[in-house]
Amino acid sequence: MTGALEDKVREAFAPGGVLSHAADQFRERSGQTDMAMAVARTIDQGGVLVVEAGTGVGKTFSYLVPALLSGERVLLSTATKTLQDQLFGRDLPRLVEAFALPVRTALLKGRGSYLCLHRLDTARHDASLPERGSLRTLAKIEQWSKATRTGDLAELPGLDERSPLIPLITSTRENCLGAQCPQFKACHVNLARREALAADIVVINHHLFFADLAVRETGMAELLPSVSVVVFDEAHQLNETGVQFLGAQLGSGQALDFSRDLLGAGLQHARGLVDWQQLAAGVERAARELRLVVGKQWPGAKLRWLGETPEGVDGSAWQGALEDLQHSFEAAAEGLDTVSEISPDFVRLHERAQQLAKRAARFALPCAVDSVRWVDVGSQLRLIESPLDIAEAMRKRVLKIGEPDDSDEGDDSNLDAYGESPPQQDHSRRAWVFTSATLGDEPTLRWFTEPCGLGDAEVLRVQSPFDYASQAALYVPRAFPKPNDPSHSLKVAQLAARGATELGGRTLVLTTTLRALRTIGDAMKQQFELLEADVRPEVLVQGELPKRVLMERFREGASEGRAGCVLVASASFWEGFDAPGDALQFVVIDKLPFPPPNDPLVEARSQRLEAQGRSSFGDYSLPEAAVALKQGAGRLIRRETDSGVLAICDTRLVAMGYGRRLLAALPPMRRLDSEADFESAIGALKNPY
Repeated sequence: MTGALEDKVREAFAPGGVLSHAADQFRERSGQTDMAMAVARTIDQGGVLVVEAGTGVGKTFSYLVPALLSGERVLLSTATKTLQDQLFGRDLPRLVEAFALPVRTALLKGRGSYLCLHRLDTARHDASLPERGSLRTLAKIEQWSKATRTGDLAELPGLDERSPLIPLITSTRENCLGAQCPQFKACHVNLARREALAADIVVINHHLFFADLAVRETGMAELLPSVSVVVFDEAHQLNETGVQFLGAQLGSGQALDFSRDLLGAGLQHARGLVDWQQLAAGVERAARELRLVVGKQWPGAKLRWLGETPEGVDGSAWQGALEDLQHSFEAAAEGLDTVSEISPDFVRLHERAQQLAKRAARFALPCAVDSVRWVDVGSQLRLIESPLDIAEAMRKRVLKIGEPDDSDEGDDSNLDAYGESPPQQDHSRRAWVFTSATLGDEPTLRWFTEPCGLGDAEVLRVQSPFDYASQAALYVPRAFPKPNDPSHSLKVAQLAARGATELGGRTLVLTTTLRALRTIGDAMKQQFELLEADVRPEVLVQGELPKRVLMERFREGASEGRAGCVLVASASFWEGFDAPGDALQFVVIDKLPFPPPNDPLVEARSQRLEAQGRSSFGDYSLPEAAVALKQGAGRLIRRETDSGVLAICDTRLVAMGYGRRLLAALPPMRRLDSEADFESAIGALKNPY
């Protein structure tokens, strides 16, 4: 017996149904329909559904169609702002129009995505703008600010996401003046939140969701209890995103930002009433002293926190520096308290000073239970305390939000912005859907469900419709240096260059470390220097240009009638990078992506498993590598018509017993057993007919 919603959904996906007329190149896929029916059942009955939907299933329509046809209020969360824009700007409007639904949709991002009108006005008078080019960029932003309705910086063409101007023209929770701001009525953040509270379908991102769990500041406290359907797309990122927000952080950069804002506001609004130079200098000096105590460490090092002190750091000097930093914030708070009535800037700065002082005091105390603490070392320091996973927060604060035992009493911090709260829903039948192309490497998807506290969820795995055996081939070179051999990265560069030379670019090299990234990128550039200019692929290396520019240039490279591009990348490019068609035909992975054993969070998770009598390698490191490997391999085949070769330059995949589990996690590509087979497969891609 099916429900009315399931009948509507089945009809929509059937041949000749609404979707066949609404979506370009739509074709009925049994897996897509199966997922959509499962989502519809969950919406009807309430509960938690976890779906792993292989590449090509079309999972976006599988959850959007039943969500829209349900008539319920829906919250959609995805991993990145780019995916948010795609959902809101392309997928949702297409379906709303196709089904002729009278629904209101809204896009809500974190406050750092919106222009702050008050801080823009302040930036105009900032004498310490980072560089001369910033003045020209600021002029463009001012011109755009007069025309934009949303204030979303993503609308502003040519604004580099790494621009030093962005922190000066956006607000943070710490420096926002709230209802006391002179631009409060025109505030883009508040406008976006009001629209979200009035909408039927709201699109957010995971960072925004967990930021609210941590500080109850982003608007979710009012929004979430009013929705009946919550969908997390790209859900494999939930745990790592969540732990970033559910702990505590204190950075020397935060202290320096506070010092700058303190001095600027003091000299502008209350010059001569307080010695602002002395207070700001005190904070700045204490922050720099804390950095000096750590000494010269390898950039990017993570120092485990042993007892009360990070490893390798003098205990008494560290505690003294941390105490001095706390006192500098307390001194600033005392000075600000004397002028709080002059300007709302001082009220907010006073709150910031108190919060920073409390945070410094927290890091002088022992670490919380089931958490891990460490110091990130760079030009600045970041002190971090993080829970090992989000399981408890998900069970107690997400899946039960809005029920009587939820601890939100008295939190009316956002009511000024929204007026009355929206109507509350019956939460006993709320539907939660978690989906991604990669959620584990075994039937119960334990890699995902366990750290996310979803052990009782219904689990569905939908296979990709692609014919991997005919579309793709896997090559693991046998005569290859071991992963820890100094010559390994150079050999990877040589293999990638051979394929890229034959294919005219069309190559993505994914590395497991930034050091390998630089070595391989430099080596490939040197090798291509020997080629004639008209057949020389362009080597793009992550970090040399903004991510968005790298992706656009790579996709365009194959279509401009010139030698194409090679992209050498790490970290975020293992997922979310989509180059369908002939733009990408060769993916090279340098090593098996095991989590780094010296990472404090990895080490603490491993120790917890061992204490439980489980295997940290079999139950943590291996599943982590399997999921990351699936993500990287998933860059190759994005459509039914794509074809390509995947090379994994790590002999452990075929030499070690655990390699069988990792191979089983990959799409079922045909295997290339020799160098001759590899060259033949690359040649077939070059000359397909």
